[in-house]
Amino acid sequence: MRIGLIGTGRIGSFHAASLARHRDAGSLLLADAEPGRAARLAERLGATAAPSVDQVFTWGVDALVVACATEGHAGLVVRAARGGLPVFCEKPLAPDLARTLEVLREVAAAGGLLQVGFMRRFDPGYRTARELVRSGALGRLHTVRTMTADPAPPPAAYLAGSGGLYRDCLVHDFDMARWVTGREVTEVYAAGSDAGPAVFRENGDVDTAAALLTLDDGTLVTSTGTRCNGAGYDVRMELAGELDQVSCGLDDRTPIASTEPQGPPPASKPWTGFLERFAPAYEAELAAFVRLVRGEGANPCDGREALAAFRVAEACERSRREHRPVRLAELPDL
Repeated sequence: MRIGLIGTGRIGSFHAASLARHRDAGSLLLADAEPGRAARLAERLGATAAPSVDQVFTWGVDALVVACATEGHAGLVVRAARGGLPVFCEKPLAPDLARTLEVLREVAAAGGLLQVGFMRRFDPGYRTARELVRSGALGRLHTVRTMTADPAPPPAAYLAGSGGLYRDCLVHDFDMARWVTGREVTEVYAAGSDAGPAVFRENGDVDTAAALLTLDDGTLVTSTGTRCNGAGYDVRMELAGELDQVSCGLDDRTPIASTEPQGPPPASKPWTGFLERFAPAYEAELAAFVRLVRGEGANPCDGREALAAFRVAEACERSRREHRPVRLAELPDL
């Protein structure tokens, strides 16, 4: 199997290294908007570098991994689908809901195979939480609390095309709210603050946000996020039921300190970022894509699943801007 990978920045380089180690992945053809970057990575991994993105399609590959900047995702996914190529794409498929729907309609019309990168579905903690909820071990679930806290803001150039905190960051929490509980979000109410670094105000974004989600069975979900958590990278999910409650992401590297005299000590080596925290999950999702292409496994996150999380993020952004609750039924769907 020959896999093409477009985008050799931080996440693309990680994916390329994962595929290079995978015994069933075969050969790799790498491309980037900066050909020199792809060439350097290819030399390190023993892969082949294409002089341009077009060559990935004309030279021929069996599957495609899209890991470039967000603005390039939609066009490459559609091109791959029309060419009959199975494609893995980092989220989001597009910067906004309208274009996301267009992409998914194109993929469906072409009969394409699409997996979207929501890596938390492969994290052991979240998977265990899902099993506990689905088995009834927690009893009736009444409250879910999620948080994603980055240790420092991303570069200004990244923020400009990210789609904002809800679509770029908290969309992972929204995906987990659905995937772990098995329920759908019916309504959101969201607020955000841009009181931090000026770069957020300059890009019409917020550095800190909170959202209240109502699920279709009445369960309440609170989701908070920030780009300014100096203690470290903190991603957690707490699920409280009538019988028990559990927490994902709580370990000896969680960057939080207790003020209680008998509380646990602060983390001596807190998580520094998403690649470090979720490295095994990122590897697992690419391994699942290889199995999917080989016809050996089900799709762990297809376009409709990705759309569901993105619609929640879109509703939150609308709620924040309009200062009102937003029902998911207000937003277009497939």
